[in-house]
Order: sequence, then structure tokens, then C-alpha cells
Amino acid sequence: MCGIVGAVAQRNITPILVEGLKRLEYRGYDSCGIALHVNGKLERARSTARVAELEKQIAKENLSGFTGIAHTRWATHGAPASHNAHPHFSRDRIALVHNGIIENHDELRDELKTLGYVFESQTDTEVIAHLVDHLYTGDLFETVQAATKRLTGAFAIAVFSRDEPHRVVGARRGSPLIVGIGDGENFLASDALALAGTTDQIIYLEEGDVVDLQLQRVWIVDENGKQVEREVKTVHAHTGAVELGPYRHYMQKEIFEQPRAISDTLEGITAITPDIFGDKAYGIFKKIDSILILACGTSYYSGMTAKYWIEAVAGVTCNVEIASEYRYRDSVPNPNSLVVTISQSGETADTLAALRHAQAQGMRHTLTICNAATSAMVRECELAYITRAGVEVGVASTKAFTTQLAALFLLTLSLAQVKGRLNDNQEAAQLKAMRHLPSAISAVLALEPQIIAWAEAFARKENALFLGRGLHYPIALEGALKLKEISYIHAEAYPAGELKHGPLALVTEEMPVVTVAPNDPMIEKLKSNMQEVRARGGELYVFADADSRITSSEGIHVIRLPEHYGLLSPILHVVPLQLLAYHTALARGTDVDKPRNLAKSVTVE
Repeated sequence: MCGIVGAVAQRNITPILVEGLKRLEYRGYDSCGIALHVNGKLERARSTARVAELEKQIAKENLSGFTGIAHTRWATHGAPASHNAHPHFSRDRIALVHNGIIENHDELRDELKTLGYVFESQTDTEVIAHLVDHLYTGDLFETVQAATKRLTGAFAIAVFSRDEPHRVVGARRGSPLIVGIGDGENFLASDALALAGTTDQIIYLEEGDVVDLQLQRVWIVDENGKQVEREVKTVHAHTGAVELGPYRHYMQKEIFEQPRAISDTLEGITAITPDIFGDKAYGIFKKIDSILILACGTSYYSGMTAKYWIEAVAGVTCNVEIASEYRYRDSVPNPNSLVVTISQSGETADTLAALRHAQAQGMRHTLTICNAATSAMVRECELAYITRAGVEVGVASTKAFTTQLAALFLLTLSLAQVKGRLNDNQEAAQLKAMRHLPSAISAVLALEPQIIAWAEAFARKENALFLGRGLHYPIALEGALKLKEISYIHAEAYPAGELKHGPLALVTEEMPVVTVAPNDPMIEKLKSNMQEVRARGGELYVFADADSRITSSEGIHVIRLPEHYGLLSPILHVVPLQLLAYHTALARGTDVDKPRNLAKSVTVE
């Protein structure tokens, strides 16, 4: 989950490296650092504060150079401390940064200790630095190729040597790394966004690639050491999209961007047709007999919602798996199943690994719902639908989730059409409902003042329970996840019908119970579940539809959404849960956009 930037140039690259780190800080913010080649020596600055503080330190020390690497860290091995911060040095000759996890670091550390290497950190990364130094032949490119063959696990690395100015070598296996091509200068980064404004000419390195960056050339070899050409793509990463503007936090901004994000995601959709997912979609949809959804975190909950839609509307069996679990169990592959991955970044390590596992099992029909058109997920899937949420900076996903749901509903309707379960009138009605979504969400956002009042009460609690039924159970799960992510209140979600099977034992006046209560066929059952809570002294906070016939009373607080939205109701009902989490975190004074121990793009298992 760490962020990497590297550069070789004929100008001072320090501002480029620092700006790149600022844009990658979402990937990890436990510590950060920069290393430069300065007057024949390695120089570095490291900090356990944010990148802005590192920038001040660099200015104070007047650090500048033409060759360098930088890193923002999400801690895996070793506490977030200065001595564990990257870049790591080996014998003042090798400087290295790393994103990933080296699984055989203990064995390598023991081996290197016997060779006289002294370790200053607890990280697995320092092992790579010492290994590169140990194997160093005078040719860094050659050395890194040899060193990576000794590593087990996932990594993206950038490394340079004191003895070879104007040269940076990168390598990737299981973690993303891109090359930026300039005029007499070249760059490395975890993400094209880091280089926006510096270059838009981007090479996406493939699994096992090692790259040699010099002033006038970029040389790439594959995992077998064979020279390869990788396509140079023009990538416009718009930095304007990440400006905070009038909002206090990116998460708040991104919640309020959802009407625009949904509108953009559905732009150009005038009819339901499989080819919106790719040219081959019709033939694939025709032959598949089931769906397997693979995802993690928030994306997993969007997949759970889609299961209800796909089975009810399209009549196709749908299973949803947590990617990190699916890959490591013995499952029964079905070659006639469509494997659907869902990911905001398209680089989520567990989901990518699960996708590759499914493909290796003979499941060749693959589709991704993704917010990054140039990501590994899109490149490795047969079909794709790109959500147009725009850059999402807040660690807690909001607009990415709702745009995923919009895309998954389109998938549901397309499958239904191919399976002969969607007539023209139904298609027209659903398209009309989808086009109305942006204004319906805007009406829900107008409920913010009422939700702020609830948040003040929530901020004093340490536990919360979320309830939903049917289609809205995954929405309750998402609401609980948002609250725990950014407010640090312990929250869990249950299907309301399961109250009697355990959670009811926890209900007291000190444990608020949030209930998602749309006016659907389950509403009367849900009302009974709410009474079970009230009978035990629990306090209910209910998000109801306008026509749910649930009224406020002692111990029951009700906020009404402006309208009932049928099958698309989950997209509306998640919005007030996002606002509740946001304002509760605000009241508790947490770091909303960068919650402790979490990072945005999970590129390690």
C-alpha cells in the first residue's frame, strides 16, 4: 500500500518527488522519505509526519539532486518509526524503496547477517537493500534482476546506487509500478497520478518486469531476462480533481459529488445492451449459467447487493466471495461462470490474485467493474465497465461504491435482456429510474442537517449495531464499515431477522441501533425486529422511506428519505449512512480522510 516515486533528470527533481508523494499519500501515511544522489554520495530525509512536514525538512536541509527516489509508507513489518521509514540504505552505496511484502525476509536476513550486514530496522525492505548490495556487480540493472530472483512475495521496488549516477532501476511482481517517459528524463511511480503535470507518456510494467531508467533511454526486461517493448500510453491524470475546494475533507467532497459521479457513470447509456461491457459481451452473457463476484471491503458489499439484483431480475445464480478467502480454499470451478471483479483502484492485490486463480482454474470469462481504466484489473479481464467516479482521495470509499452499484445494476439489466427476462416497457422504466438517480441523491443529501444532530449523540458511544433486511442488508454492512473506519466506533451489521440469534444480547441504551427501513416487502417484518430492540431498552435510529409509516417516538428517531426507489433503493439509502459516519467522525475529532492503520489502495495481501 506504499507509494513510490523515482526520477533521473538533468534538473532538480526534489519538487517532482515531493509532489508525487503528496498525490500518493492516500496509499500510506505512517512515514515518508526521500533519497537523492548528491555530490557522489547518498543523502536522505525521513519523517513519521505527513509529506507536508517532510517538505519543510527538505527545504531546511536544502536537499536537491538529479537522481532520486521517494516513498510514503503503510507499515507492515516494523512500527511507524523513523528508522523503519524508507528509503533504506545499504553501506551508503544502495538506496531502495519498496511496496509489498517479502515472505522469505527472515531467511534472507539470517543469511545477510552472517555476511556482516547490520540491520537498523525491523522492515522486510532493508533485506532487499542489503541483498542488492551483496550481489552488486557494478551494474545495477543486472544486479536487481539477480536479486529479485531471490525474493518470495509481492514487491514493487525502486533502487539507485552511489556508484551509478543518473540511473534508477525498478522492478515489480504483484505490486503496481509505472514508468513515465520525459524528454531527457524518466520517472517511476506507483500511479500515473503521481506524475501528472510532469509527463503524460506512461508505460504500465507487467508482472516480473525489471526496468532500467537512464536520462536518454528506458530498457525493460521480462521475468526471464528477455528484452521487451511495452506500449507507451498517453494518460491524462487530472490533478484538478483532487483539489479540496470549499469542503472540509475529501470524504465530504466525495459524498456530495455522488450525483455528478452517477450521472457521469451512466452518461451515454440510452439503451440496455450487453455491448456496453465490451464487444464480446453478448456471446459471453448468452453462454454463461452463473456469476462469481470477487471483491474486498466496500466493493464486496456492492457485490453482495448485486447478488440480490442478479438473481431476482436476471434469474442467474450468483455467488459473492471475499477475494482473499476464495483464492486459498478448494472451490469447484465452473467454466461457464462469468467471473466479475469489483475494485476502485483495479490494483487490489487480493482481488487480482483471486482473478488469476479463477483464470488458472479454467474460468476464462471475466469482467471487471473498475474506476481506473488503465489498471491491471482492466488489462487482465475480458470485459470491463469503467465507473466514472473520478479520483477518490478519502480512504473510506463513497462515490466509488455508489457508482459500482450503478454499473452492477446495468450488468443485471443486460443479463436479464440476454436471458429474455427484460421487455421493452421494463427497460424503459428502469432507464428512467436510473436517469433520475442524480436528483434523487441530491434530495437525500439535503437531509444532512438532521443527520448532524444524530451524529452528536453517536460520537459519545463506543458501539453501534446496524440492521437491514434483504437487498438492504449489504447496505447496513457498508454503513457499519464506514462508521468503524473513520470514527473508530466498534460497529457491526446484522440481517434484522438474526437479532434473536445473538446480537440482541448486546443491545442496551448505550448501543444505538441504526435501521435501514425502506418501504419494501420486508417492512412489516423489520418493524417487528425494531420492537424487539425497543423492548430491551435499545435506542433506534431509523432511515425510512417517505411512505414507510414509521413515526418518531420515545427511543425511536426517524429520518425520512424523500421517496421510495424500488430496486435502486440501496443507492439512496447508503448516502445518509455515509453522512452519519462522516459527521460522527468529525464530532470525535478523528483524521477523516486518513484514518489510523488504513490506506486507500490495498496492494499487499
